Amino acid sequence: MSSIAFFRRLYALIIKESRQLLRDKSSLAIGLVLPIILILLFGYGLSFDLSNGRVAVVVQQSSPQSEQLISGLNGTKYLSVTPYTNFHDAEEAMGRAEVDAIVHLPSDFASQLENGSATIQMISNGRSTSIATTIQGYISGAFATAQAIQADRSQSSPAIGMITVEQRMWFNESANSMWFLVPGLIVLILTLIGAFLTGLLIARERERGTLEAVFVTPVRPLEIVIAKLTPYIVIGIVDIVMCLLAASWIFDVPIRGSLLSVVSASFLYLMVSLLLGLTISGFAQSQFQASQIALLASFMPALMLSGFVFDTRNLPVVVQVVSHLLPATHFMTLIKTLFLGGDDWRLWFKECGILMIYVVLLTVASCRSLKKRLR
Repeated sequence: MSSIAFFRRLYALIIKESRQLLRDKSSLAIGLVLPIILILLFGYGLSFDLSNGRVAVVVQQSSPQSEQLISGLNGTKYLSVTPYTNFHDAEEAMGRAEVDAIVHLPSDFASQLENGSATIQMISNGRSTSIATTIQGYISGAFATAQAIQADRSQSSPAIGMITVEQRMWFNESANSMWFLVPGLIVLILTLIGAFLTGLLIARERERGTLEAVFVTPVRPLEIVIAKLTPYIVIGIVDIVMCLLAASWIFDVPIRGSLLSVVSASFLYLMVSLLLGLTISGFAQSQFQASQIALLASFMPALMLSGFVFDTRNLPVVVQVVSHLLPATHFMTLIKTLFLGGDDWRLWFKECGILMIYVVLLTVASCRSLKKRLR
């Protein structure tokens, strides 16, 4: 009889806990939706491949030999070739991160090749060392294939018309991965600190019952938002200063852009992170729910889909669209350019303008989340 009573009690407790889980939508979502999100993020986001390497080919004097070389580059599906007539335009395109590498053919390329050997210059964009190394291998392989095909067609020795490639890497001459990772870490730190600092503010006060005391006063939602953000903005500015000092003094990462452009862009992104956390906190029902949503909506996407480690161009089109909707993606592109490439004010105005739009939208959303609780 005791064993029967045990199983009855156990059955009743299981039914009770199962019903409680079904009523707790947040826990149910974490248990069922979170694994799906993680599978998609890691499945599509983790990719070291380069499927669309953008190559600028500078041909100062067109010839059959140069056309054959360009056709060799076009022969691989991993490279996308754009011809340029002068080196200056290609250099500006790399400065704007529009191309990943430059192949520069000298004006006497055809005569050099007829004399037995020719030297061409290949410059890769060192803002991402993994992409730079991969694209160097692709271009060298395409050249070798083009030479082998030409030697086979001419029925001559493969040694004739040999091409020597002089490789250089811009913006990260030593191919130091730390130069690539540290600016990205600043994005992750501001995302994590910003979203989690304010992500629990409203939810905590709602659980403690102190938010109602504020609501009975004549204070307006925008005033609550500004008041709650102000102390954390000060903390965030201190974090920005610490990040920049650590990048420069501890990790020896060059900051080639002006401090004005770097600090102003970082401050804008800090505001986006803080407002995102405050908006999540305003709509969340509890601190636990707010913390989970903040993790899924801010840190995880910033880590996987912003271009921190992996090139977002390798992702499916749908995932690329999602990544470009993330504020972290725009700040990641800008901060890496400012650190390693220097000031690019056209890019600065573009990306900071997008971040400013997010500031406005999230301010409105956070005010609406507080207005909703006043009803």
